[in-house]
Amino acid sequence: MKAVTSSVSLKAQQFTESVIREMTRLAIQHGAVNLAQGFPNFAAPNEVKEAAVRAVQADINQYAITWGAREFRRAIAERFEKDSGLSIDPEQEITVCCGATEAMIASLLAVVNPGEEVVVFEPFYENYGPDAIISGAVPRFVPLHPPEWTFDPEELAAAFSDHTRALILNTPNNPTGKVFSREELETIARIVRNSNAYVLTDEIYQYLVYEGRRHISMAALPGMRERTITINSMSKTYSVTGWRVGWAVAPPEITQAVRKMHDFLTVGAAAPLQQAGITALRLPDEYYNKLQADYLKRRDRLLAALEDAGFKCFKPYGAYYIMTDISGFGFRDDVEFTRHLIEHVGVAAVPGSSFYSKSELGSRQVRFTFCKKDSTLDEAARRLTKLKRR
Repeated sequence: MKAVTSSVSLKAQQFTESVIREMTRLAIQHGAVNLAQGFPNFAAPNEVKEAAVRAVQADINQYAITWGAREFRRAIAERFEKDSGLSIDPEQEITVCCGATEAMIASLLAVVNPGEEVVVFEPFYENYGPDAIISGAVPRFVPLHPPEWTFDPEELAAAFSDHTRALILNTPNNPTGKVFSREELETIARIVRNSNAYVLTDEIYQYLVYEGRRHISMAALPGMRERTITINSMSKTYSVTGWRVGWAVAPPEITQAVRKMHDFLTVGAAAPLQQAGITALRLPDEYYNKLQADYLKRRDRLLAALEDAGFKCFKPYGAYYIMTDISGFGFRDDVEFTRHLIEHVGVAAVPGSSFYSKSELGSRQVRFTFCKKDSTLDEAARRLTKLKRR
């Protein structure tokens, strides 16, 4: 009998488990306040939860159409047009997936061939690197420079080659809270239009923008609709991260490819939760205005607590994360610091190195999330007073 020479694939050897989810497990183990993983610990809207219950009780419990229930896709199209001004065909340009996470990998698999290149701004949401590896692509990283997390157009242009097939854009951005301006988006669009690449834009925090910042969809820029795959989900906007219902909006030819990849990855998203999504996407403007106002208060609450504890904070203007500089605390690196924070202070954060292609680039940073109840943020603030400079 021939022995197995390797127990796991080469792809699986190229990345680690999710550091964010690891921090949640450590937080549970040590009884720490979890400001690491970005899930709200407050209730989803009652009308959305009630719609899900009604759907289950109405026996909407079998497969929906693989690429999404028809009425849900219509609701997505309505919402997309209201937000971006673009009219899209729900029959040919929308694929409903199991969260934005699956929408991203299905989209990459739909447009990228093995060996082609994917441009990624860093720091980046930790899934994007493994997504490129899983799809067989070669990632090319372009730095966002603190404190404003700006990019150098020349560095971006230099990252493109004849082999570039996609650029991943996340705005508002996780982990930095950056909201890309129209001028920045136009710079990106100009470079992309001179290439053979698509933009895969992750817009799940689009309603969480602060202090006059405005979210702009890349697909709405001139000449970009046919080059853009717009990814979104219910998770952050409606506080239902465990539902795993997301979608990708793309031109018809690309949508057909995304749908094939999605079909054989997961078949389809949960039917009753898609039904509830119709109610969610048709909530009135007042809901989104209150959502934004409430998150702004949470941001300011956590910013004050972190600054009082001695952190240097990079003020976010979007999403619900705060990146911080820990240089003043005297720890060897971000991993040692976050372990100390969890085990001895009782607060969980995410090591900054998990958002970079090379760990040393993020070794002086950690990320906190403020998508929590006021009482949770206040308890974290109380515990952070125990953190001393070394």
